[in-house]
Amino acid sequence: MLLRNAQVHAPEPLGQQHLLLGGGRILWMGATLSELPATLAVETIDLQGRRLIPGLIDAHVHVTGGGGEAGFRTRVPPLGASRFTCAGITTVIGLLGTDDVTRGPRDLLATVYALREEGLSALAFTGGYHVPPRTLTGSVRGDLVLIEALIGIGEVAISDHRSSQPTLDELLRLAADAHVAGLMTGKAGVLHLHLGDGPRGLDLVRRALEQSELPPRVFHPTHVNRRKALFDEALELATRGSTIDLTAFPVEEGEDAWSAADGLIRFLDSTAAAERITISSDAGGCLPVFDHEGHVCRMGVGESGALLQTLNEVLQRGVPLERALPAFTSNPARLLRLAGKGQIRVGADADLVALDADGAAHHVIAGGVVHLRGGRVERHGMFEHPG
Repeated sequence: MLLRNAQVHAPEPLGQQHLLLGGGRILWMGATLSELPATLAVETIDLQGRRLIPGLIDAHVHVTGGGGEAGFRTRVPPLGASRFTCAGITTVIGLLGTDDVTRGPRDLLATVYALREEGLSALAFTGGYHVPPRTLTGSVRGDLVLIEALIGIGEVAISDHRSSQPTLDELLRLAADAHVAGLMTGKAGVLHLHLGDGPRGLDLVRRALEQSELPPRVFHPTHVNRRKALFDEALELATRGSTIDLTAFPVEEGEDAWSAADGLIRFLDSTAAAERITISSDAGGCLPVFDHEGHVCRMGVGESGALLQTLNEVLQRGVPLERALPAFTSNPARLLRLAGKGQIRVGADADLVALDADGAAHHVIAGGVVHLRGGRVERHGMFEHPG
């Protein structure tokens, strides 16, 4: 496949380029294009100067569906493949949340494999909200070492009334298992932490770093923009070497929270290293609001499209694309050790998104295969019904 006339952001701007794709990878890229041999069967797509970015990496997705906090009817259904590709997402990291009883690691792993069969790059975290975690082999370290698709532990809940209220020792044991498994396998080996809105915030993580030899990169707290004070805590943690994750959930005016766009701009204006931030969607996850007794009073669901919406909001507020884009691409690729992801370069995976003038996904290519063409879905999931 030959892509012509693309304004490439790799994430850094490379100007107008042509790209040759084959075998699921970028084989060649250049500003000038020679005539290809007539015997070479090549599909040509003229992007007509559209911006071409790496496929987005969503590092927090409830691929089996989340929810369940207000009864069995509130269990969110699994997400179809085109929900991701329409949003410019070509790599997803699946996980379990509050309900790690009726949803389990076997279902999670099978869903990851199904997404792979449908052309996406898909991986997962072992465990879920609670300690001791649900596993496939009997231990989280065994899961990470022996099961290729599992790259870390999460989302383990802290500072939340829905958590199992893990102790410092329990948190340290999980983080150590993640770290050692990562050393053994070359995987990410991160502990992905769900942060609730409890007053303890990131206290357990700070204590873990003070009382152990574990490197800060092992701890990857998410939802840190859900309270403004929690974001300030997370910002300090990022200066110590942890990567923090913003969630692209809706924020109402006057709410004690930062939108993902607000959080990213504040982070980029801080002294923390720019590579220490990622943004995820919580797609398929329940977004409940609780009353003072812990009962759900209203509920939303995370959407994959929130990532591109956040990126476009940040751009509209004057942040250059090359400064905003790493949080959605190269930063999660680096943290999660996803070789070939998050960049546009020769040898990288052919996961590419061409944006239209409004910032929506116009063409989406995953593994060198077109999933979205001209804004229309070309490849649906098995049980998705084309409209």
